[in-house]
Amino acid sequence: MFIVESYSLAVMLCFVTMICWGSWANTQKLASQKWSFQLYYWDYSIGVILLSLLMAFTLGSSGELGRGFIDDITQAESAALFNAFLGGVIFNIANLLLVIAIDITGMAVAFPVGIGLALVIGVIDNYLKDPSANQYIIFIGVVLIITAIILNALAYSKLPNKQSGSKKGIIIALIAGVSMGFFYGFVAESMSLNFEQPETGKLTPYSALFIFSIGLFISNFVFNTINMYQPISGEKTSYKEYFSMGTPKLHFIGILGGMIWGLGMGLNILASEKASPAVSYGLGQGATMVAAFWGVYIWKEFKTAPKGTNKILNLMFLLFIVGLGLIVYSKL
Repeated sequence: MFIVESYSLAVMLCFVTMICWGSWANTQKLASQKWSFQLYYWDYSIGVILLSLLMAFTLGSSGELGRGFIDDITQAESAALFNAFLGGVIFNIANLLLVIAIDITGMAVAFPVGIGLALVIGVIDNYLKDPSANQYIIFIGVVLIITAIILNALAYSKLPNKQSGSKKGIIIALIAGVSMGFFYGFVAESMSLNFEQPETGKLTPYSALFIFSIGLFISNFVFNTINMYQPISGEKTSYKEYFSMGTPKLHFIGILGGMIWGLGMGLNILASEKASPAVSYGLGQGATMVAAFWGVYIWKEFKTAPKGTNKILNLMFLLFIVGLGLIVYSKL
């Protein structure tokens, strides 16, 4: 299987993750113009599974290093399978809440508040499990990112035309962030620490991603079904509408969104051996900055903000960039 063999390549893959994780929600914005985000989310979850299988039977089944996908799945112990599956369930809860928050407040707020908080929690959680990075540098980076989150919330408070329920949207984003901060640790726990010579009973990244995606999809029948019939935001919808209203274009947009996110996840856990889980997760969740860029400059979610708000947003971006830079440097 393909394995990342250098820290520099691992960091590059984490930056690709950052772009993927920060950009997939554009597909939600596009699809939600035509149908509800709950129906979009079914296609998103299918996209994650399809991407995991694509990676498993290509990069995960070629080369002489590591363990091939089929061999890896069949030898895995139940504890490893459970951890990867549970990671998918926890992520699904968090991501559904994030999708709801995006629907209420937009990308430029939901991501910095929710995923920014997830970044902080995830870096700390993964560092405690694998303290291989410089503790002082990594935590200074975390403090800067917390400050950036606060600045984003401050900028949002200045909007004169905030949607009704916007305060609820921020609270939902915060809950999503807390949940999102813990899923990655379970996935990391399911994998062998040595990808070249994987530990017996543990998973390789490709198998872990597949089992993770199954956990996401299966739990969707509980959490997204509730969201469809008893929505926190938006109108009620049904499975009948999924099949009657969905056009090939709408289904494609949702599946594409899931594949974009899944690619980011696959590359991120591939990078985690060389970069450490704390650094790879922290860099990947720099997606907050990417998503905020889309929301501010492409979707114009702050176009009605009063004069001076752009200075706050620019400072937010600066602190995110410096904070992420320190997280990278902490492992050098």
